[in-house]
Amino acid sequence: MHSENKKPARVWPVLRAYGAVALAYPWLLSATIIATITIVAGDIVAPLYLKKFINVLADGNTAPSVFNSIVWILAMYALVTLVAWMGQRVRMLTIGRLEARAMADLYDESFTYLVGHSHEFFISNFTGTLTRRVTRYARSFESVLDNLIMNLFPALLFLVGVVTVLSLRDIRLGMSLFVLTAIFIYMQFKMVMWLQPLRTKRTEEDSRMTGALSDAVLNHSTITSFAALPYERSYFGKVTEGWRDATRKSMDGYALIYGIQGLFAVFIEIALLGGTAYLWHKGLLTIGDFVLVQIYIIGLLNQVWGIGRNMRQLHDAFSEANEMLDIMELPHGIQDVSDAKQLKVSDGSIVFANVGFEYHDSHEVLKNFNLTVQPHEKVALIGSSGAGKTTIAKLLLRLYDVTSGAITIDGQDIARVTQESLRRAIAFVPQEPMLFHRSLMDNIRYGRQDATDEEVIEASRQAHCYEFVSQYKDGFNTLVGERGVKLSGGERQRVAIARAILKNAQILVLDEATSSLDSESEKLIQDALLHLMKGKTVIAIAHRLSTVMNMNRLIVMEQGAVVLSGTHDELLSHESNLYKKLWEIQAGGFINTD
Repeated sequence: MHSENKKPARVWPVLRAYGAVALAYPWLLSATIIATITIVAGDIVAPLYLKKFINVLADGNTAPSVFNSIVWILAMYALVTLVAWMGQRVRMLTIGRLEARAMADLYDESFTYLVGHSHEFFISNFTGTLTRRVTRYARSFESVLDNLIMNLFPALLFLVGVVTVLSLRDIRLGMSLFVLTAIFIYMQFKMVMWLQPLRTKRTEEDSRMTGALSDAVLNHSTITSFAALPYERSYFGKVTEGWRDATRKSMDGYALIYGIQGLFAVFIEIALLGGTAYLWHKGLLTIGDFVLVQIYIIGLLNQVWGIGRNMRQLHDAFSEANEMLDIMELPHGIQDVSDAKQLKVSDGSIVFANVGFEYHDSHEVLKNFNLTVQPHEKVALIGSSGAGKTTIAKLLLRLYDVTSGAITIDGQDIARVTQESLRRAIAFVPQEPMLFHRSLMDNIRYGRQDATDEEVIEASRQAHCYEFVSQYKDGFNTLVGERGVKLSGGERQRVAIARAILKNAQILVLDEATSSLDSESEKLIQDALLHLMKGKTVIAIAHRLSTVMNMNRLIVMEQGAVVLSGTHDELLSHESNLYKKLWEIQAGGFINTD
């Protein structure tokens, strides 16, 4: 995903996505636009009354009727200004509500689509980078809408209005203002386009720095245990050096652009004021017109000056939105077929039929793999690391799709059923369970989100979580920390088992479920698992053979294929085989002290 940041910012896809959420609130959007038009109209009309006011004063007539005219002019000026002020207040209220609602929708939309991506996607991207892309996508909407509704749109309206009013007084004055302003805007556009690669590079380096920071924070314990802070500081320093250089070049570009803009703005102001003075000298304009032009020039330059800044902010917003839009336009790696059915588990039989699988790097793991697990049968997968045991569990859960062949549950191809129904039918206990930074109650309840507190507590008793939970001051309300770091490995494992007990699915997959437990806890958990496995189809992945001795069938795998199958006693009865070798190593110990 990193290289995608180098693409130029796409405007229309972002505008379409943002426009869709904004149009979901038509009354708020309409009220915001009408309020903006009211504000600009007030900015154009109010100076016309000031012009009349100056002309009346310039005449030097102090008659009562003239004073009444002055009062009427000031009253109209006050009314127009008050209407514009009301427009400001309405716009602030409506645009705030519109942005809050639309941004919440964008957070929900991007979160839902992001989480729907495949297991492969998440192990290939930094967590911190993905998190930042979601937040940038939603927050960029605020920047886009503010710049369009509160800056660019009013500036365009003001330009059209001012040119129209001045052209009615003298076409040369109006057209001069229009031409010079158009040149100014065009210059800003070209300078923004020149600056765009520098801004894109800065955004890219910012995402890279965020990813590196997140990676270091998540691996804090590794950095500490290896006393590697100097090394990590050096590594992170190289990343920040790239960000610093990109930021410096971007800022230097800003300085150059602001210098050119300021010089041209001075030229416009002097040229127009000079032209106005000439027309006044010829008797074509009044003193009030001179003041009107000055007010319009100052107001227009203020707005046009900001167009360059608005363009840069819009480009930044589009660049940041594109980072998430790239993800949202990327098809999900694992998708339900159009006519996917709900999986209905009656017996719980599982069949792997001629299954082939290879990862995206073309590393083949399984080739013509065949395995049938009978209803309620307890099967253990055994073999050396890399034999393909965990891959089988991932394929059954459809974290990956098979390259060839098929996997069926009760005769239903899992590729033809919904992913949600498939995963609801399987309770999975991973080797390294990850917990949410939430309470123990919430983490255990994740096995079945509608479970009552009493059911959660009962599941925790069966998984022997209750022993350590009761030692905490806050009990089940204790927060476990990010990824459950406040718990020991064995405690996290027991929480994962409690989830599976609470879920009570008909198919149970255990990926070395007792690997993190001490001997005493392992015995307790083994008792809990024996109770849990009753009446269920079980596939257990095991490295410690003592944990699966009593399974119905042991499947010995090597290089993605089944090489042996039988009970513990049957496999040991053979003269020489991989299982017997593994058993002798584990039973006799790894170290020969002779």
